[in-house]
Amino acid sequence: MAFIECKDVSFSYGEGENRKAAVKHLSLSIEKGTFTAVLGHNGSGKSTLAKLLCSILLPDEGEIFVDGMKISDENLSEDDLIELHRKVGMVFQNPDNQLVATVVEEDVAFGPENLGVEPAEIRRRVDEVLKIMDISEYARHSPTRLSGGQKQRVAVAGILAMRPSCMIFDEATAMLDPQGRKEVMETIGKLHDEMGITVIHITHNMEEALEADRVIVLNDGVIALDGTPHEVFSETEAMQRMGLDVQQPTKLLHELRLAGVPLDDGITDLDACAREICRFCAGKKQ
Repeated sequence: MAFIECKDVSFSYGEGENRKAAVKHLSLSIEKGTFTAVLGHNGSGKSTLAKLLCSILLPDEGEIFVDGMKISDENLSEDDLIELHRKVGMVFQNPDNQLVATVVEEDVAFGPENLGVEPAEIRRRVDEVLKIMDISEYARHSPTRLSGGQKQRVAVAGILAMRPSCMIFDEATAMLDPQGRKEVMETIGKLHDEMGITVIHITHNMEEALEADRVIVLNDGVIALDGTPHEVFSETEAMQRMGLDVQQPTKLLHELRLAGVPLDDGITDLDACAREICRFCAGKKQ
C-alpha cells in the first residue's frame, strides 16, 4: 500500500449557493520516500489538498489513508491525531504563523512536548535537529531576529523534532527572497536525499518543481498532469492553457518545434537547451 492514498476525495468551501468545490473526486497515491512537487495556479486546490493530507480539513466525500491509517474520519480520536502528527508534518507559507515561542530552541521543543516525549529525549532531539538544520548558533536567539529563510528552517526543525516520515511544504518559499528560497530548497533536498523523508512540495515555482521525482499539476481541483518533470514540462501548451508558465529553455524549444525545427522537447536546463540547438545546427551543416 502507498504511504498516502486519496480515494475519490472531494472538498468544498462555503455553503448553499456560495459553495465552491476546491478538490473534485481526486484519487492519488504517494509512495514512501519519494519527492513530489504539486503545481497549480491560485485556486487550483493545492493548499486544500495539503490540509486534507494533514487532517486540518476533512473531505466531504472520499477516503484518505496515511501509512494505512484512515484520517478522513470526523471521529478521529486525540490519540489518532497524535499518531498522524508523528507521521506527517506540515510547513506553512508564512513561518511567523508557525513559530510559537520567543526562543528558537523552545520553539523546536514545542512539538515533541505536545507528543508527550520525555524531557531528556526532547533535549536530544532539539540539539540534533538544530545541527541538521545548521541553526545551532541561533538556539538561544529570538526567532524575530532571524531572516525569512532562517525562520523557515526553525519551522522545519520544529516539525523534524517530531520525527515524521513525511513533510508537506505548503508554498514554504513563496514569501522568501532568492537567498531564503535557496536555503529552504537545500533543506528540502537534505531531508529527502539524506534522511529518506517523503516530501510533498506545493509550489508555484517551476524551477523548484524540477528538483522533484514526480510533478503533479492541479487545475480547478482535479489532477491535470502527473509524471516526471520531463514528462510534465513537455506538455508546454497544456501548462500554458492552465495559466502556468514554463522555463525559458522549454518555451524556446517548443516555439522552434512549432516552427518546424525537429528538436527534443521537455528540456528545462539552459545548458541542455544550448546543446540541443548546437546538435541540430551541426547536423544541418553536414
